[in-house]
Amino acid sequence: MKPIRHGVATLALLVSAAAHAQANAPVLNIYSARHYQTDEALYQNFTRATGVRVKRVDADDAGILARLRAEGSASPADVILLVDAARLWRAEVDGLFQPLKSPVLERRIPAQLRSKDDGAGSQWFGFSTRARVVVYDKAKVSPADVDSYEKLADPVNKGRLCTRSGSHPYNLSLFGAVTEHLGPQRAEAWLQGLVSNMARPPKGGDTDQIRAVASGECAVAVTNSYYLARLMRSEAPADRHVVERIGVMFPNQATWGTHINIAGGAIARHAKNVSAAKQFLEYLASDEAQGHFANGNNEWPAVTGLAPPNPALQKLGPFKSETIPVSVIGMNQVKVQQMLDRVGYR
Repeated sequence: MKPIRHGVATLALLVSAAAHAQANAPVLNIYSARHYQTDEALYQNFTRATGVRVKRVDADDAGILARLRAEGSASPADVILLVDAARLWRAEVDGLFQPLKSPVLERRIPAQLRSKDDGAGSQWFGFSTRARVVVYDKAKVSPADVDSYEKLADPVNKGRLCTRSGSHPYNLSLFGAVTEHLGPQRAEAWLQGLVSNMARPPKGGDTDQIRAVASGECAVAVTNSYYLARLMRSEAPADRHVVERIGVMFPNQATWGTHINIAGGAIARHAKNVSAAKQFLEYLASDEAQGHFANGNNEWPAVTGLAPPNPALQKLGPFKSETIPVSVIGMNQVKVQQMLDRVGYR
């Protein structure tokens, strides 16, 4: 019996040592607005590669920013992950981030997909992109009627258009980009045209807009590309019917290119573990993590030259994207909201 007792004691010591090592491993606190189950692999792979444990707080972007403001210097957050350029810009303006100098990120992430470097480093970096595309009823709408964002406001599309709330950040970002391209006066007239062309009051999310086109409730809608790609990869008969019914347009291919938005990250202003935070953000720019964004959540990698084997993204094909710095989208946000109020865009 003695050997058995000795073996049990040894095993207990090993378990205790492993638990002690895990308890004393570095911890990275992440506040994340990315509510995608597929992202779990990102955190697990980072921990396996570095030994750094990840603790995550999930909330929407507004909730995360409100929590950071309330916690102040007592905040445990090290890394902040948000899913819209305007939200990243707002957090930067509110002083919720700290600058980061990283040759790795500066080399991997294009300049227009990160905040301006004021000498101390960039405040935030985009790690994946999504396009704001037009979907239309192939039986009712000519592609030539929706091949630019401007045409969505043309009389030919009267009574055809469905959107989610104009004040939703995805639309605020699109409208901020259009304002940068057209100027405020023309952009406000364009927004008035969108309101005039509504098939029904704005409601629902992006997937709801796609389904509304397929059901005949409206004939034209705007959506982020990854919502569409999810439906394209679905095996559900209802989703297959939706995809078969609609056409997809990448607007403004003959001019400034299709609007893109980003999901991005930053180091929290009061981060306690800056070293691990930097490691994590650099990991998000790795080929492995970039491929995960594409295959796990149907987003395009921010790093140029990567072509992950996502069948939906491949089918959507290459497209010309706008190249304005995404930071200007956030800068136009207040101006755009005032325009929306004036034209009655709900």
